[in-house]
Amino acid sequence: MRIEAVPGDITDQDVDAVVNAANSSLLGGGGVDGAIHAAAGPELLAACRDLRRTTLPDGLPVGDAVATGGGRLRARWVVHTVGPNARVGETDPALLRSAFTRSLDVAAEVGARTVAVPAVSAGVYGWDAATVAAVAVAVGAVRGWAGEHPDALDLVRFVLFSPAVLAAFEDALAEH
Repeated sequence: MRIEAVPGDITDQDVDAVVNAANSSLLGGGGVDGAIHAAAGPELLAACRDLRRTTLPDGLPVGDAVATGGGRLRARWVVHTVGPNARVGETDPALLRSAFTRSLDVAAEVGARTVAVPAVSAGVYGWDAATVAAVAVAVGAVRGWAGEHPDALDLVRFVLFSPAVLAAFEDALAEH
């Protein structure tokens, strides 16, 4: 599996699945979540409302993931995950690792081979980008997952919104 970090707009990626840094309500928000909902159109919100009505009445727990269709995105699926919010005291890196690994689990379960992933929790949830990117968190989680599922995915692409966040992920990827 290839792992890369690129600058860009996650809503414009030509991949099978896009990971959404969602909030537990799944009903849209700011940052990556708002951008994905806006680009995917009303079909995405309808799918999320259906999940809340049927299988997730209390919302999606921190560190977990669930898939919906991609709506108007190029991607066939959106994998929603909820990262921990450091601003409200959720500072356990294991929860953040879980957001990444559960996203890959769900992407593989729906049949995705290529996945675009944002810097979950590095925006409004207050985590430092270098901490999120670290070999101990995002990059390490993806590498570990790939080692356990060597043929499940072809590509995990971290799509990052700023030069500083991109640099943090490039540094983490350069570490062995």
